[in-house]
Amino acid sequence: MRQHVSFYVGDTLHHLSSLPPELTLLDWLRDQQARTGTKEGCNEGDCGACTVLVGRLEQGHLVWRAVNACIHMVWMLDGAQLLTVEDLRGPDGALHPVQQAMVDEHGSQCGFCTPGFVMSMVALSTRADLAALEGTLDGERIINEALAGNLCRCTGYAPIVRAMKKAAAYCVRHGEPISARTAELSARLQALQDGKTVELHSPQGRVTLPATVEALATAYAQDPAAVLVAGGTDVGLWVTKRLRQLPHIIAVRTARDLHKIHTRPDGALWIGAGVTYTEAMPHLVAHLPAAADTLRRIGSTQVRNAATVCGNIGNASPIGDGPPIFMAAGAQLYLRCGTDRRVVPLEAFFLEYGKQDIRPGEFIEGVLIPPLPAGSVCGVYKVSKRFDQDISAVLGAFVLVMAEDGTIQQARLAYGGMAGIPCRASRAEAALTGQMRTPETLLAAQAAIKEDFTPLSDMRASAWYRATVAANLLVRLFEPDRDNSPHHAPTLQNWQEVAHG
Repeated sequence: MRQHVSFYVGDTLHHLSSLPPELTLLDWLRDQQARTGTKEGCNEGDCGACTVLVGRLEQGHLVWRAVNACIHMVWMLDGAQLLTVEDLRGPDGALHPVQQAMVDEHGSQCGFCTPGFVMSMVALSTRADLAALEGTLDGERIINEALAGNLCRCTGYAPIVRAMKKAAAYCVRHGEPISARTAELSARLQALQDGKTVELHSPQGRVTLPATVEALATAYAQDPAAVLVAGGTDVGLWVTKRLRQLPHIIAVRTARDLHKIHTRPDGALWIGAGVTYTEAMPHLVAHLPAAADTLRRIGSTQVRNAATVCGNIGNASPIGDGPPIFMAAGAQLYLRCGTDRRVVPLEAFFLEYGKQDIRPGEFIEGVLIPPLPAGSVCGVYKVSKRFDQDISAVLGAFVLVMAEDGTIQQARLAYGGMAGIPCRASRAEAALTGQMRTPETLLAAQAAIKEDFTPLSDMRASAWYRATVAANLLVRLFEPDRDNSPHHAPTLQNWQEVAHG
């Protein structure tokens, strides 16, 4: 067992042994390291002013991720390479191509948000497929997604996007400076990987970083009152907004055997509890293509780089976007306490607001999403005030399994934002099952939705709005030919050939 965390900031190696469990990377950088280029804006992971670059070895390769320093704890950096905006200049003082492009394209006015934008842009410039950003519509989408977690109040985004395109073109032709150091930085990080569990003690509390799932199970069984932290995108707000003290934190993502993600021989997708949304995204999109556009709207790039799929389930938010999607797909949750394991259907995990079917010392090992049955019609729709980085007012996820004669053999309708937990619309499912695709069937299911839910009114939406939208999303599923949205993928050839096999 090791008694300290080790990581690089720039070219300086740090060994830290006495860390308050809830000390954020932002506070440590600004208050203790005088790296004030990293700004404090919202302090909740929304504005991106605090964005920094974290490099880690993933399957033996150095990968850079932009993260929000305000909700990233210092101990999370164990074994990593951290870069802030102060690290971007070359040995001769030359600006990084992204910085120079921001100057050339007038991408900064007040400058407060600029370091965060620059770090997100540098993260994008290290991508191996950087050439795809030049002159393509997909390139525009990739840039917009990469910058969706950075807010600018004065310059506007057009010059910043132009700067990203210019920097990308330069890096494709002349190389990206950080990527040029890949061999050197990979070697220094490899030297930090000792595979040991870490235990940190300070007057404020302790942090356990288990190296394996066995070590995690033992630590949590010994102290069920400890707080499990995976990506910290939810727990971080407990610290920055609620000012909570966390006497004992047990990390989830340090358990290397929880990072497994693969498709089983039967077609089911396994996602371990340490897998982030960024890591899971290509697998989820391939497994649930109808959910692709909604999955890309979960949080921002910085949030998806830290947040885990199972953490999104475990915090049991009634407006979490992942659980309704996985619930509609028939997902099962794998739970463990010590050496005991059990499996529950995902919808059975959520009991009521703030209460889940989880025992003291029990944690999520992973989630298994079965393959969709042949003949499935799927739809996933998120309704929110903003397109990017916004909490859902209503999210509907639907899977209908069609029989050869065109009847609806099985219906799974799951909603978020309609109750104190994400849950299925059982009455509406019953109204659809065994019926043909007709206007009468649609009306019956819409009427049943009103019996399934009694939504609340809050700052995101009124109860009337939620009930109306929940019913109307079924129209979007039933009549995809009327949907002109570029974000709607037709399913089963818009239902036209279902009856003909």
